[in-house]
Parts: sequence; structure tokens; C-alpha cells
Amino acid sequence: MGSNGTDSDPPHGTFSVDSTPPGSASHGFDAFRRGWETQVGDRFPLSNYSPGTVGDFRVRARLRRVGDLATTDIHTASAIQQIDGVADWTQLCVLTRGAWTVGDRSGRHEHTVPAGQFMLRHQDRQVPWEMAPDTTIKIVILPPTSTLEPLLGNRIVRGPADAAEIRLLAAHTNMLHSTVADLGPAGVHAARNALLELVKAVALGRFDDAEPQLTPTLVQAAKDLADRRLSDPELSPTVLARALNVSVRTLHRAFETAGESITAYIRSRRLDEARLALTAPGNPLTISELAAFWQFADSSHFAKAFKKAYGSSPSEYARAIRSNGL
Repeated sequence: MGSNGTDSDPPHGTFSVDSTPPGSASHGFDAFRRGWETQVGDRFPLSNYSPGTVGDFRVRARLRRVGDLATTDIHTASAIQQIDGVADWTQLCVLTRGAWTVGDRSGRHEHTVPAGQFMLRHQDRQVPWEMAPDTTIKIVILPPTSTLEPLLGNRIVRGPADAAEIRLLAAHTNMLHSTVADLGPAGVHAARNALLELVKAVALGRFDDAEPQLTPTLVQAAKDLADRRLSDPELSPTVLARALNVSVRTLHRAFETAGESITAYIRSRRLDEARLALTAPGNPLTISELAAFWQFADSSHFAKAFKKAYGSSPSEYARAIRSNGL
């Protein structure tokens, strides 16, 4: 996508398309094009897709535009093939499933990104690309004015999709999807700059942990990681900091800036998961077993924390839910 937008372009836009249900593929590409053209604008023009792609466009996609940057999440049920591209833009692709191939038809300049990897490159010429069926990919698009071109030069940066810098970028783009429509001009500017800083961090293999614009992203990335490891007895601020390639002090400072505590967040989330498990139909676990599973020292500590959070003991809470038929 190019950078031929004007100052009259909207500062942000968002749209989503799901053409995976049966019978929707024939209209999927039209819906995708309409959403792109109305919400993204001329700054990121669509290129040409193969006839097979247009006729069988089975994808789930969501796009957020933030100023002169854009980020897209795509899952393909069919193969997607773009037969040319717009030159002179920078692209970061993160694959969690499937494969994405970019390059000319000769194969001499072809690059394939497999699942679990990312690729960041500046594209100075038109090249085709293709996504295999059942591919899940995040793409961040930056125009040449973003300062990434001189930083990258002719380099292609590749690495694992679970790198600390990619974790932070994913957390930021997920936040953008839920908040960008409500942001004012100052918020859009800050969100855009934070996204650019994170892509720079991918290019450099490190990020500026003293950059205040990245504090919300660092907090969200730590929360996302903690949520996936709540039952892990090793979960701690140190483990989270190591996974995000920051110091423990930096992570604590980021949470303090947000008015939170890492340990309090983990404890609160574990309590909430235990509460949901306690009242789930057919729950086979005793209160002691729930306490152990969610890493409380014992059932007494669990009951005390539970009552402080929800106003009743675990057993009283479960009885009340059952009696109310909830």
C-alpha cells in the first residue's frame, strides 16, 4: 500500500469482514473491498487479486487504520493471492498459522514466512504474494515516510512470533482494535507513535523501555501473558519481565503508572477463574482442589481472599448461585 493520502483523509478507520460461512464467499471480496475503500481511504489502495481469490474469498479479517499506519488481522479459509503490490512501503507480517509467501514468480527473490515466525521488510518494487488456506496472520503496513526505510535499508528481519517485541506489538494492535474508533486526534497520534516505536523495536531487536508511550502496551502484554499462565505455579513478575525482555523494575513501574500492581492483578484473575470454575455445571473440584489449582497456599487463604473479593465464602457463593438457578 502506498502513501498517497491527503490531509483530508480520516485519521482512523476500522472494519471487519467474515466470508467464511457457507454461501458467503461469492460476496466476500466485494464486502472486503467496500470496507477497505470506505474506512481505510486512498492512503492504502488495494492492489489486484487473482480471479480465483475474487471468486472464492473465504476469510475473516479486521483492519484498523491509525493515521498513516494500518494493521490487519486475517484468517484464510481459502488461498489468497495478490498478483501485484504497491511499491515503496514497509510491511511486518506475523504468522501464527499457515504460510505467507512474497516475491516474484521466478522464485529468485521469494520469501516464505512459516507459522510461528515474523518478517519485516521494506518493499521498493511491486511483488506478488500469496497466503495458503488456513493461514492466520497479522500485518502492519507503514508508508515510506515512517522512518523505517532508512532503519531497515535492504535488510529483511526475521524471527520467532513469540519474541518479546512481537508480544508487545500484538498487545498494542489488539488494544487499537477495541479503542481506535473512540480516540480523538491526540489519542490517534499517540497510538500511531506507539505502534511505530514497536515496529522499530522489532527492527532493532529491542525496545526503549523508558518510552512512556509504551507503558499501556507493556502492561497489556504482561496481562495477556499472565492470563495464559494463571494456573502455572511459576508465574511471577520476574517470569513476565523475562518473557517481555524488560527488567522487573520496569514492569513494576509500568503497572504503578497505570495504578495497578502485578501481583494484585494475578491474584484477582486467579480468584475470578476460581469463581467461574466453582459455579460451572458439573464442576468436579472441591474447594481445596480449586485453591491448589489456582495457586493459593491452602483452602483457608483461598476462602479469605474469596470472601474479601465477593462478600461470601466459596461454599456460600456456590449455594447462592445454585439456589438462584444461575
